[in-house]
Amino acid sequence: MPRFELDLNPVTHISADAIGAPGQRVFYIQGWQESDPQPVTIIIEKIQLQSLAVGIEQFLAEIARQIPTLPQASADYLEAQMHISPPVDPLFRVGEISIGYDSEQDMVVLLVREVVLEGTDPDEAAVARFWCTRSQIRALARWSVEVASRGRPICPQCGGPMEPEGHFCPKKNGHKH
Repeated sequence: MPRFELDLNPVTHISADAIGAPGQRVFYIQGWQESDPQPVTIIIEKIQLQSLAVGIEQFLAEIARQIPTLPQASADYLEAQMHISPPVDPLFRVGEISIGYDSEQDMVVLLVREVVLEGTDPDEAAVARFWCTRSQIRALARWSVEVASRGRPICPQCGGPMEPEGHFCPKKNGHKH
């Protein structure tokens, strides 16, 4: 049995953001529900956020292929509304991410499960479900790409992040550039 389960059904808003200097940022997903003024905040890794954004777009394309009569989900967002709000008090760090679709409600569910430490029963991991419209989840995906791209520049040779003073590049045999 999970430590706790949260069901934000439906969310009034969902977003992602990063706090900190590039290379030291912490990434978050935050969801709000109209009935609760306190946002639900979780920590997510940058690569998880990037993968989630790609997965959401693929998932929505598959839904549109299977149900062609559905109206197109909007990816529009207002940047001022997409930043997370205090308090930034995360409930847990994400280990697993899943997305699903309820065609009767036309809602997408983003399910996140707490990372499980070695020796811990995986069934005890906390779970949060964010029930979103297709447009809310698409806006989250598009905004997540923007948030993730604001970090350190990427090396054109190896694809790794570069520090201001350069980096160890395997493609250049370790020479800084």
